[in-house]
Amino acid sequence: MRFAKYFGLFLVANAASLLCWLWSSSIAVSQSTLQLQTTPPLNQVIPATEPVQLTLQAMNAQQQPLTDAKIQLRLLAPAKTPWLSSDFPIVEGTTLLDMEAIAPSGTLQFEQTLPIRGTYYLEAKVTPQRAGDFEPVEQTLSFSVPENPVKYRNVAILAAILLVAGLGSGWVLGGDQSLQDGEMAPRPVRMLLSGGCVVAIAILLVINISAELTEHHDHASTASASIPATQTSEGIQVELSGDTLAMVGQLAPQTVQVTDATTKIPLTDVAVKIQINSLEHNERVFTFEGFPDATGQLTWQPQFFDGAPHQVIATVLPGNFSRSFQPIQVAHEVDVHGVAPPLYIRFITLIYFTAIFVAALIGGLFLRRRHSSQPFHSSVV
Repeated sequence: MRFAKYFGLFLVANAASLLCWLWSSSIAVSQSTLQLQTTPPLNQVIPATEPVQLTLQAMNAQQQPLTDAKIQLRLLAPAKTPWLSSDFPIVEGTTLLDMEAIAPSGTLQFEQTLPIRGTYYLEAKVTPQRAGDFEPVEQTLSFSVPENPVKYRNVAILAAILLVAGLGSGWVLGGDQSLQDGEMAPRPVRMLLSGGCVVAIAILLVINISAELTEHHDHASTASASIPATQTSEGIQVELSGDTLAMVGQLAPQTVQVTDATTKIPLTDVAVKIQINSLEHNERVFTFEGFPDATGQLTWQPQFFDGAPHQVIATVLPGNFSRSFQPIQVAHEVDVHGVAPPLYIRFITLIYFTAIFVAALIGGLFLRRRHSSQPFHSSVV
């Protein structure tokens, strides 16, 4: 009797274990994943230079693409770093891109300039175009972009200059400070002040020349050829609308509407190529090619992280349309207002460099006084 009791418990335990294993296996099989690839590799990416190609692929448990999908994504900039600010502190912790696109092959690909170093987050949600084709997938991916090596070099050069200037100033100020007849300040102090004035004048000249060159470049860039925001060609009407006034740190919605010029029926089988150019440097900052939704619209919300004029260009291509036609291009300019970084960020940078100079100055004073206090030994033959 006791044997039968224990044998029954053994069977129940085995059955429960088997059910748990089957349940967990079914969950694992039903799970889909998102994969992210970048071109070039992340270790070769330099912030605020060339756009980076990001490819998001939705895969099922058998590593097959989730076809006829709709992908919604948000690209988040790295979090704020108050003690080591980036080149665009206003962008830190904000949304760089918010868009929803149709992905017939389960792949969403776009090019985006990544403005700062740090860890980016890509929040993606994949849903089927036809309900029930597959379970929705929601996942947050992260990737890190290294700092520009040139920035480390520039900081090292500036720190070396401040060290040399501080040591030299401390050495001069630690010398003989006796006044001669008619002098208001010792000669070493006067030489030091004169040298500082010359350096300050040279820096101001460099800043003014750079500002003049930038202003001239801005005027030349804004003189680019004008492309209308609405065009009708071969029975197809394309209209580009959205914010033409943007601010750094905020999203600026943009929409492309494609309709039949006669019937006003939305067209969904055409392809739309989006490109955003910075007019200040004549560089691409964003590229994407997708398809309109059921209303004939393709909408996305980019952030213009650089406070300079930009141009949004949309080109409509035949794609899967029933007939071929010449590409139709529309565009408009977006005036971007820059936002100055908070004063405390500027003060932090100033404190760092001032601390380097003051430490070197104290070191120079200490070395000069130590050198002056050493007794002079002479030998008499």
